[in-house]
Amino acid sequence: MAFDGLFTKAMVEELNEALTGGRVNKIHQPYKNETIMVIRARGKNNKLLLSAHPSYARVQLTDMVQDNPSEPPLFCVMMRKHLDGAILENIQQNGLDRTIMFEFKGKNEIGDISYKQLYVEIMGRHSNIILVDKEKGTIIDSIKHIPPAQNSYRTILPGSLYVNPPAQNKKNPLTADTETVLQSIDFNTGKIGKQLVASFEGLSPLISNEVVACAGLANRETIPDSFVKTMKPILEKKYTPIMIDSGDKTYFYMIDLSHLKGERTKLDTLSMLLDRYYFGKAERDRVRQQGNDLERLISNELQKNRSKIHKLERTLKEAENASVYQRLGELLTANLYAVKKGMSEIQVLNYYDEASSMITISLDPRKNPADNAQKYFSRYQKAKNALSVVQEQITKTNDEIHYFEALLQQLESASPRDIEEIREELAEEGYIKARHVKKKKKPEKPVIEEYVSSDGTLIHAGKNNRQNDYLTNKVARRDDIWLHTKDIPGSHIVIQSAEPSDETILEAAIIAAYYSKAKESSSVPVDYTKVRHVKKPSGAKPGFVIYDQQHTVYVTPDEGKVMEMRK
Repeated sequence: MAFDGLFTKAMVEELNEALTGGRVNKIHQPYKNETIMVIRARGKNNKLLLSAHPSYARVQLTDMVQDNPSEPPLFCVMMRKHLDGAILENIQQNGLDRTIMFEFKGKNEIGDISYKQLYVEIMGRHSNIILVDKEKGTIIDSIKHIPPAQNSYRTILPGSLYVNPPAQNKKNPLTADTETVLQSIDFNTGKIGKQLVASFEGLSPLISNEVVACAGLANRETIPDSFVKTMKPILEKKYTPIMIDSGDKTYFYMIDLSHLKGERTKLDTLSMLLDRYYFGKAERDRVRQQGNDLERLISNELQKNRSKIHKLERTLKEAENASVYQRLGELLTANLYAVKKGMSEIQVLNYYDEASSMITISLDPRKNPADNAQKYFSRYQKAKNALSVVQEQITKTNDEIHYFEALLQQLESASPRDIEEIREELAEEGYIKARHVKKKKKPEKPVIEEYVSSDGTLIHAGKNNRQNDYLTNKVARRDDIWLHTKDIPGSHIVIQSAEPSDETILEAAIIAAYYSKAKESSSVPVDYTKVRHVKKPSGAKPGFVIYDQQHTVYVTPDEGKVMEMRK
């Protein structure tokens, strides 16, 4: 990734074009370090995402749907108080730093005009979002509070004066000529890329490596020309937002980077590029934090049941020898006259054997002949009873294994809302204690994700067992088309059509494969049938169904395609 100073410059230009003059309609804070502002501008509502996430800090327009908490955090309350209904007058960057300032014109409590500034500082784990009173220069509030003990240079607390991050005093790469570049590099030291980053403002290693690669043989003649040539499209605002998947890593930038090899995806805007790049990344990070305990619990339960299966299979193998004990008892009964107390074994004719061979039967010297025979009949009866019990236990344990494998797969693609639904399900099934929360007036219906195929057909996707049951049993109509990966844990997918096109079926199958355990595989088998042929057995685990009259297609999961279809 490279949300560097140059990328920030391009993003500010994009946001100014889309938002300047717009009015703030809504403000949400879906997560601890992120806010969403809905700004009405150019005749449409635009969702502005401001993130101070330690790993995914950024500013962009987004089409992603975020879940909002029932109670807004304090920072969100302050933002609403001061910015709700305000006009966004200006967006500007501090030099080529990764600091963006949004200036709003609104009214205070008594109706007088007031100006507020919202600073978004994109600085890794030090990223922050800070609301400032422009006239006083003081901080109203920030998404992260930084006391003097933590940072002696600048205090980020309500009432403190806002101070810009320390200036780096580097040269501007967009106004630098070949002579300036030449003076900034010590060619005897080497590591030209690092020297460029240290000398010029807004550069990341990604773009400096591009300069060095384009220079070919890095020397005094080639590097300055390569530097100016690389900066030219950025200076002229000729952006080509691009994502490059090199296999091991995925990169994004606002111009193509020839030194990176891999699959290239070009997008229309920088915001669309970031939506594609960050699709699920930040969410999966939050899910890992919120669902870490669930993942441990499910993994432990899965391991316990797999160990249990091995033991049950050994017991089953022993139980299958029940007929042997019965034969030994009958042979012994037929030869009781020859058995004497104190004998440890006896050889008798095995009349079950066509060759009428002799067989040796072990005896308990302490028991009389009749008790020895009864011992074998008792073992036969015990093994016979165990056979049906063990087979039943094996079926139940295999159901548990499939259930927990499905839950692990669901955690991989879960949203924070999905995590809570999985937690509630585990509590209902008795695996964990239910959390004590305020009872809601009405239980919320599961939120089912919606997608639209190329020909406009609506496709629904359930991402956990609660959603799967609700989608298949409540939302779907009997003649709709239902899809699921064949013999692989995954989501229930429903095409809202009785006769969808072949293209729609393939696109729905791609969604099914993407939200399955085979997400990273190719040529994934996906079954499809009418909803009327899908049944939930009585007493079955959540999300479990059986189906028939299915057809199978083979598809390869495609994250880009899934995102394009998302409604």
